[in-house]
Amino acid sequence: MITPLKALRKNRFKTALIFISMSVSISAIFLISAISGGVVSMYSAMLKTDGDIIVTQKGIADTFFSDINRSLSVPIAKMDGVKEVSALILGAAPVDPLPIVGIYGVSEGRFKSYHLTRGNYPQRGEVLLGSKIDTTLKHPSSIVLSKKTFHVSGVFKSKIGFEDGGVVMGLDDGGELFHKSASIFLVSLNDLSKSDAVLKQIGLLGADLEAKTTDSFIDSYNQFKIIKTSSDVIGAMAFLMGILGIVSMMSMVVNDRKGEFGIMRSIGLSPSVIIFKLLSETLIIALLAFAVAWGVSEGVLELIKHADKFQGYINGEITAVLLVKVFVVSVVMALIGTLMPAIYASRIDPMSLIQKGGA
Repeated sequence: MITPLKALRKNRFKTALIFISMSVSISAIFLISAISGGVVSMYSAMLKTDGDIIVTQKGIADTFFSDINRSLSVPIAKMDGVKEVSALILGAAPVDPLPIVGIYGVSEGRFKSYHLTRGNYPQRGEVLLGSKIDTTLKHPSSIVLSKKTFHVSGVFKSKIGFEDGGVVMGLDDGGELFHKSASIFLVSLNDLSKSDAVLKQIGLLGADLEAKTTDSFIDSYNQFKIIKTSSDVIGAMAFLMGILGIVSMMSMVVNDRKGEFGIMRSIGLSPSVIIFKLLSETLIIALLAFAVAWGVSEGVLELIKHADKFQGYINGEITAVLLVKVFVVSVVMALIGTLMPAIYASRIDPMSLIQKGGA
C-alpha cells in the first residue's frame, strides 16, 4: 500500500493546490484574529493606564461622542478610596499629510504616563507627539490642527500604537479644539475593594453619568463587540472557503485514484483504512500549511507594525492562545474537508471498476 508521503509526491500538482488553499485560509484566520485582537488590546491598555474606573456620558455609542463636565472630577477625587482622577478628551483630526490622527487632550496629572524621549510636556498652545507620528511627519517643530498652529514641545514613546501614532495636548486646548469639557474620567483607586462604593457615589453626581470598572467597560464596549463579531464572521468565511477548497481538490484526487482505492478494496482492506489514509494525507498538508501560514503571518504583522501609512494604529500579535486556536481550526478544516471525498473513496466497488475498465 502506498504511504501518505508517497501518495502526496505522486500527486504533486493537486497536493500543491491543496497546500496553497489551506495556507491562504489559515493565514487569513491568523491575520484577522491577530489584528482585531491587537486593536482591542491597544485601546484597552490605554484605558487601563491610571484607570480602575471609567466615567463616561450615559447612553453614548462611543467614547469619542462622550461629553461630561470636567468640574465633576473634583468631588470624585475627594471620595473615599480614590487615589487620582484623570480627565481625557478623545478626538481625531487630519494632520497634513495624514488623513486622520488620534488627538488626546489630557489633564496635567496624566502627562506622567507619557515617557519623554526628548523635549518637555506641553504648555498652552503646545502638543506632544508620539514617536511614530513624529517620524512620519519628519520631526516637525509645529503642526496645524483645525487651522490652528501648535508648537511641538516634545516627543514620547509608547508601546500602545494609538498613543505612539497620536498627538497629546492639554485639556484646555483639547476642549477648545473639540468643543467639549471632557470625554472620560479615569479614576485610580487606593483600594479596589471600595470600587462598588465609589461607583454608587459617582452615580449620585448626575443622571447623565455612567461609571463602570475598567474591565466591565471593556467587556461591554460596543466597538469592541463589533470588531470581535466582524473578526469572527470573516474568520468563519475563511474557514468555510478553506473547507470548500479541500473538498473540491480532494474530490478530484479521489477520482484520479479510483483504481488505487479499488485495488485496496479488492485485497480486503476495510473502508476505514481508506478513510484513515486520505485523512492522514490531508493532515500532513494541514500541518505544513499551518507552519507556513504562521511564519507568513508573523512577517506580515511585523511589516504592518513598522509601516508608516498605518501610524501604529493597526497592530497585532499571535499569542499562544491564538496559536492553539488556529492549530485546532486547521486540523478540523483538513479533517472535515477530506471526510466526504474519503467516504466516497471507501465505497468504491472494485467489480464496477473492472466492468468499466477503470482498474
